[in-house]
Amino acid sequence: MLVKRISVHVRAMMLAVFGCVAACNIPDRAQLKTTLSKDMLRDKIKGGWAGQTIGVTFGGPTEFHFQGSYIHDNHPLEWYDGYLRTTMENHPGLYDDIYMDLTFVDVLERVGLDAPVDSFAAAFATAAYPLWHANQAARHNILNGINPPESGHWLNNPHADDIDYQIESDFAGLMNPGMPNSASALSDRVGHIMNYGDGWYGGVYVGAMYTLAFVSDDVQYIVSEALKTIPEASDFYQCIADVIQWHQTHPDDWKQNWFEIQKKWSAEVGCPDGVFAAYNIDAKINAAYIVLGLLYGGGDFTQTLEIATRAGQDSDCNPSSAAGILGTMLGYSRIPDYWKMGLTDIEDMKFMHTKFSLNDVYEISYNHALGMIDKNGGTVAADSVALPYTAPLPVRYEKSFEGTYPIAKRSINSVLDDTFSLAFEGTGLVVRGGAAKRQSTLPEYVFEVELHIDGDQVSTFKMPTDFNTRRYEVCWVYGLPKGNHDVRLVVTNPHDDYTITLRNYIVYSDTPSEGIDQHPSH
Repeated sequence: MLVKRISVHVRAMMLAVFGCVAACNIPDRAQLKTTLSKDMLRDKIKGGWAGQTIGVTFGGPTEFHFQGSYIHDNHPLEWYDGYLRTTMENHPGLYDDIYMDLTFVDVLERVGLDAPVDSFAAAFATAAYPLWHANQAARHNILNGINPPESGHWLNNPHADDIDYQIESDFAGLMNPGMPNSASALSDRVGHIMNYGDGWYGGVYVGAMYTLAFVSDDVQYIVSEALKTIPEASDFYQCIADVIQWHQTHPDDWKQNWFEIQKKWSAEVGCPDGVFAAYNIDAKINAAYIVLGLLYGGGDFTQTLEIATRAGQDSDCNPSSAAGILGTMLGYSRIPDYWKMGLTDIEDMKFMHTKFSLNDVYEISYNHALGMIDKNGGTVAADSVALPYTAPLPVRYEKSFEGTYPIAKRSINSVLDDTFSLAFEGTGLVVRGGAAKRQSTLPEYVFEVELHIDGDQVSTFKMPTDFNTRRYEVCWVYGLPKGNHDVRLVVTNPHDDYTITLRNYIVYSDTPSEGIDQHPSH
């Protein structure tokens, strides 16, 4: 097979050849499609799943390689015939955006469209795949008796505002064509397993954009109308509203919009990996990059993919969401053939840790959509469906890390053998680190650790050495009275063959730092 490689930047001149949709040719919001042929419904669902797969493959090589910087135009982004198969075979873990979705699709298929949250939580917590951030913190919580929605709440999950459910919510939108509020209800059940506040809103918003992509061919309408599912008081709403406004101010310059996003929204508060660092896995800023790609892409598949990727940070998940939404709007048949090169070669390949291929999920999601249309009062006829379209309504308001601001980050670089103590001044603390075996051949071990604050034992927790069940941070506490505090960690079952490493800690207070730490605490 001839392998074709071409710069995406050069391909910008070739877009018309591939049949991309120009913004000037899309209908206005008054022309919502509430009746679809079954063939069109299936085509749009296929386009959503295919778009995700194309997008995550395209952005995979740059994932988190560009933190606090966009990817410059002279940096080549590859796409060629055979790239999809090569990636599926050699880097199957890249597709966590999709196999996470498929966990929830599988629950819906086995248990039914009204599957309870504990069915989703159990499948998620016991799956064989590795997890990170809000997902892993939630998995540890569930395995240790902290169930949804508490498993995703910021007091129990320092990653509550991270991107996790945002990249896993596609299934909720694809099975609810034209029904954003139905998608939001499903996202309430599933999204609170691992997220809260802005982290949850990211999934609600992405899901809503998918639902509207079934009824409108106007990208600007989809982006703006879906935002109505988010409470206006939230930071997530304000961030995306800013991106929409900056697009109006700078309609031909996505990079200027990107700079405005950085200036206002790039400071991390929650995720301990991103506090006082260029790394940013926060849901709202990565959602802003999705919207950046959609708005400045203007319905063009290539431009949308390139901009959502070049915005940086989680640059595989963001083009995956953007291309999934656009693929739903266009339908599988109108995704440019260039981007579907080699797609048929992988459509029967099972995604890692699942029993599903793309061809499987095309049909399963189609059947789920028919079920939801009927369940919500629509009509499923022999050859068509009448969608029970509903205008988006805002979900409830919730905010992570209310009145909680990082003010210091200190190194520890020590080993917790039996006890460790530190003092700090503030209202909260996160200690980062992890448990490990001293030799890889040893069996796994689970430490038992007590957390004492100001002389009182406040909790006991487990720290497994097993990667899939690990505790993502050593400990955290928020909402203490402002002042000086003493923290003591006590290992109740120390073992010479295993260790707990303490890397650093973050101090929080009820007001932001002024930028100069004149009285550091050690």
